[in-house]
Amino acid sequence: MTQPIRSKYSPLQRVLHWTIALLVFFNLLFPDDMNAWHRIVRRGESPSPDDVSAANVHAYVGIIILVLALVRLGIRYTQGVPEETAGEPALFRIAARLAHVALYVLLFAMPLSGIAAYYFGIEAIGSVHAGILKVLLWALIIAHVAGALAHQFYWKTDVLRRMTIG
Repeated sequence: MTQPIRSKYSPLQRVLHWTIALLVFFNLLFPDDMNAWHRIVRRGESPSPDDVSAANVHAYVGIIILVLALVRLGIRYTQGVPEETAGEPALFRIAARLAHVALYVLLFAMPLSGIAAYYFGIEAIGSVHAGILKVLLWALIIAHVAGALAHQFYWKTDVLRRMTIG
């Protein structure tokens, strides 16, 4: 079954995109409570209820990201996405496709690795979560934003408009 082609993203696709983006930035920019909980546990101490509650915010946001990414992927599969723009060179279109796949992979890998570390105590996966996966996610976000800006200001396409106002 092939994906349907749309001329623009649906309002639900746009809301999911920006909601996930905000939640991802929240967890990337404010991991301090989870880090504090991890330091307490690593020292063999018992975290206070406040420490656990604060760490839970980070965990719950990650779980929400995972659920919303699943919903977004399902909608992408059923509703399709707009066609690629012709103004972008073929090499950049391939890079964009690979970057989008990698972003989806990370939107699943980050919460799943966080769940494994926080709820199941698999510390090695927690190190991967807070280390290489976090760095890769930042790199892909920067590339994604740079690509959107290149579309807007260099190739002068409607890619940015399609994900903002439709």
